[in-house]
Amino acid sequence: MLKRFATFLLLYFNVFQISAQSTGSWNILNLRMDLKNGFSLFAEGQLRSLKYYNEFHYHEFKGGLNYKAHKNLLLTMAVGKYDTYREGGNFELPKNNSEIRLWPQVLISQEINKFKIENRFRTEMRFTSQGYKNRFRNRLGLVYPIFPKNNIELGVFNELFFTNNEPYFERNRFSVNVFYKPGPANSFMVGFLNQFDYKINDETGKNFVQIGYYHTILSKKKF
Repeated sequence: MLKRFATFLLLYFNVFQISAQSTGSWNILNLRMDLKNGFSLFAEGQLRSLKYYNEFHYHEFKGGLNYKAHKNLLLTMAVGKYDTYREGGNFELPKNNSEIRLWPQVLISQEINKFKIENRFRTEMRFTSQGYKNRFRNRLGLVYPIFPKNNIELGVFNELFFTNNEPYFERNRFSVNVFYKPGPANSFMVGFLNQFDYKINDETGKNFVQIGYYHTILSKKKF
């Protein structure tokens, strides 16, 4: 099954390389370590480009603590470093924006038949190069096991971004993703994301090819 998934990945990227040179790339690496009593630690890095693996303009590094308060409720507190560079090249200086974010998050999930519904709320306290800003995010997602025997799921997500200043609405992200979990410690994701911005100067809105790898550090004994 893993060989077939790798073939799918190769075909997926070849299609985009040939037909969508203006489509950007969105790359994710996520690590998680489970602790005891419902707690876990995570760290994540992201790297984005405005063209197909060219004109890299953005990276972020974040980490934090999760607490599973209920089987359907996950609470998170995290901090991260986020940098956006000028367009027209790879990490062109000067930067458009550089910031530190502190963000609490609530993730509510519910399974109905074979569908998993997720509703995520995040508040961002942003210490940017243009001053302090607040932002509020809400992502609604629907996940369905298209090939349950092979641990392959399809996810559809839409996320809205708001601020406490006019015009209040800032951004919308819509994505369609395929998830493959070959084992308890590893998960792969490929997808397509469309981003729409309302007069944002720190990152342009466009289409992105997404790829992600998620790894959980397993231990027989919880820390």
